[in-house]
Amino acid sequence: MKEQLEQLQVEALEEIKQASTQKSLNDVRIKYLGKKGPMTEVLRGMGKLSAEERPIIGELANTVRTAIQSTLNARIEEVKAIELEEKLNAETLDVTLPGRTSTPGHSHLLQQIIDEMEDLFVGLGYTIAEGPEVETDLYNFEMLNLPKDHPARDMQDSFYITEETLLRTHTSPVQARTMLEANGKPIRIICPGKVYRRDEDDATHSHQFMQIEGLVVDESISMADLKGTLEVFVKQLFGETREIRLRPSFFPFTEPSVEVDISCFKCGGKGCNVCKGTGWIEILGGGMVHPHVLEMAGYDSSKVSGFAFGIGVERMAMLKHGVDDIRHFYTNDLRFIEQF
Repeated sequence: MKEQLEQLQVEALEEIKQASTQKSLNDVRIKYLGKKGPMTEVLRGMGKLSAEERPIIGELANTVRTAIQSTLNARIEEVKAIELEEKLNAETLDVTLPGRTSTPGHSHLLQQIIDEMEDLFVGLGYTIAEGPEVETDLYNFEMLNLPKDHPARDMQDSFYITEETLLRTHTSPVQARTMLEANGKPIRIICPGKVYRRDEDDATHSHQFMQIEGLVVDESISMADLKGTLEVFVKQLFGETREIRLRPSFFPFTEPSVEVDISCFKCGGKGCNVCKGTGWIEILGGGMVHPHVLEMAGYDSSKVSGFAFGIGVERMAMLKHGVDDIRHFYTNDLRFIEQF
């Protein structure tokens, strides 16, 4: 048995020396030191030895096993170092190559307009309110004085998910939700966000666009407050020389309602192709909050009043920067985006 152990050591050390990969070294380990290997067989046969031979053979077996294991570990480290060197040589980087520069990005034009308007209204004491884009019929229409049989719905009936759930057609549902949460307290908010309508896409219409709506509810709020607020907004966005004009209109959720025009920034009100010869350009709609809307939200319309307005972000961007097609905002053409 002594000669058998010594022969195993010689054979194992030779195979370890010849192995050149981690896999082959692992195979040698399993072959000689595994549960079914010759070392295990030798140790199992020690029960047949005499009491005098057993400690001698046991000590020799441990010595052989230790020699094989230590040699194996050392060889594994050598092979790892060789493989790493080969990998580094194969993946050598040429540090003389020029570096790759990244072009810094910037906010999209629509986001720039939103940020500018938010800064203005926050400076006027407004807070920013947000709500879900997937809305219920209750908040999108009914709480805004648009019952299910109201003909004004035809302009906004849009992308329905169920009979009572749809993609919101304006950010006005945020106003309704905020009024209910306010529980009769004063409100001064703006509501920015995406809205959806069943419009056919063309140069001035899109099935998805951005809105910022404003709402003020308090005691003694009048049309003069609305006009003054919109004058500040227009002069901030389009310049101090711009004037506004209010024209009577109709919206179910405001009474009285107005369309708001600004004096043409190209001709100064004289008449040109931009304003179609009128000297004025329509930019948004607004009015005094309908008493019924206030009552549904828990306010006493005999004691408080309010005004609301809705601004199309794309329209503001198109007018301010001379963009001729609303689709430019969504087609991700860098030649357009990098201009702003």
